[in-house]
Order: sequence, then structure tokens, then C-alpha cells
Amino acid sequence: MRRLPVYILIQTSGAMRGEPIEAIKVGLETLVASLRQDPFALESVHLSVITFNRIPEQILPLTELESLQIPTIPQPEASGTHLGEALEFMCKKVDSEVMLSTPERKGDWMPLLFIMCNGKVSDTQLFLQTIPIIKQKHFGSIVACLVGNPITENVKQFTDNIVNMDTADSSTIKQFFKWVSASVSVGNRSVGATDEIILPPPPPEVHPVI
Repeated sequence: MRRLPVYILIQTSGAMRGEPIEAIKVGLETLVASLRQDPFALESVHLSVITFNRIPEQILPLTELESLQIPTIPQPEASGTHLGEALEFMCKKVDSEVMLSTPERKGDWMPLLFIMCNGKVSDTQLFLQTIPIIKQKHFGSIVACLVGNPITENVKQFTDNIVNMDTADSSTIKQFFKWVSASVSVGNRSVGATDEIILPPPPPEVHPVI
């Protein structure tokens, strides 16, 4: 069975520190539980979680749903939002973890990427250098979920799929991850058949950004 790699990139500084981090852990558990109810997802989805503030860290390497356990999400005191370094780190993980097709075998489906951040960038030069690299990775879909007082201009440079949450409370974050689950299930069926995945409409608490 071909794998569908799903990468979730979570900012752990600024607006995400504190209660939102605990809500994100619950949201991730909801995501995994929901995907495990989908036979297609259970056979193919592999999930990775990367957190970032000043330093990116892969707290969950690409792992199949059946054996996956949600790790503790760190809440560092460090400030700064090094989104460029986080995206560069994530691209390197994609290079090492995602299997490409060869004449002898079919590779993985195109990976999906979900980013939860406020859109602020502390390492602008590296961020700008990383954007063309992201576009070369042929993600099936890149979705940015913005929280706090977001800066949309930065994430618009690498994705048009942008949503904004009213608040970063547990209820809203849980609804967001339910939507992620539905989006992954859509990707699991359509990725490979088309270069563009049509995502399901987000819940009322999550607003598309035009």
C-alpha cells in the first residue's frame, strides 16, 4: 500500500504558548482517532509533527496511524518565530522520509502539509530562500491555519489555502483538526489522480482568508 505522508507544522511560541498548546494535543488526538475510523486512511496515512519557535524539532517522525502515539508538545520559553528555518527543516525531512517512485516500485502519494502559526517571520532572509524549495516539493496541498494577530502576506507566498481561527481555544482547535481529518481523507482518495486537491469547506469557527 502506498503511503500518504501528512506533515503538521506547529508554532510553539507567541500566540500558541500556554493553553493553546494543550488544546493542540487534544486536537491531534482527535485527528488520529478520526483517521483510524477511515479504512483508507488507516492503511496509508503516515503522520509527522514538527514544532518550531527559534528552533524546529520533529517530535513525531513519519509514523503509521496504527502504532502512532501523540507525543508531548514542548512549551519553550524562547521567543521568536523562525518560520524559514522550520520550513527548511521540514523540507529536509520530506527528502529523507518520503519515498519517490522508481522503475521498480511506486513511491508515496504527494505529501500534505498543514501549518499552524501566526504568520510572523523572525528569519526573513532564510524564509524567502526557502519558498522556492517548498514549491519544488510537489505537496498535494499546503494549508496554513493562522491564529492570534496573523500576518497573512508571508504565508500567501507559498500557499493560497489559508484559514483563520476566531480564537485558539480548545473547542476551535478541535474543530480545526476535525477539518484536517476530513481534508486528509479527501487527499487520500484523490492525490495522485490530480495535482489539485479540492478541500472540504472548513467549519464555522475556521474562516477562509481571501
